[in-house]
Amino acid sequence: MITLTRLNGKRFTLNAIYIEQVEAFPDTTITLTNGKKFVVRESVEDVMLLVETFYRNISVLGLRRDAEGSDVERQ
Repeated sequence: MITLTRLNGKRFTLNAIYIEQVEAFPDTTITLTNGKKFVVRESVEDVMLLVETFYRNISVLGLRRDAEGSDVERQ
């Protein structure tokens, strides 16, 4: 899950697995696989970093974290 901010300042948590597309219109718009859209304050780059971190933390990108939070290659 990633935490984002709506344009009105309210924070919410989104399951990043369901993100299909992230665009700037110029506001950052996130489209989910079900077609629902969210407009957020974070930049496209910030959303991508949050998603990448989320996937790394659940070991989808092939790296796992050690106890200190550093990436460790699989053996």
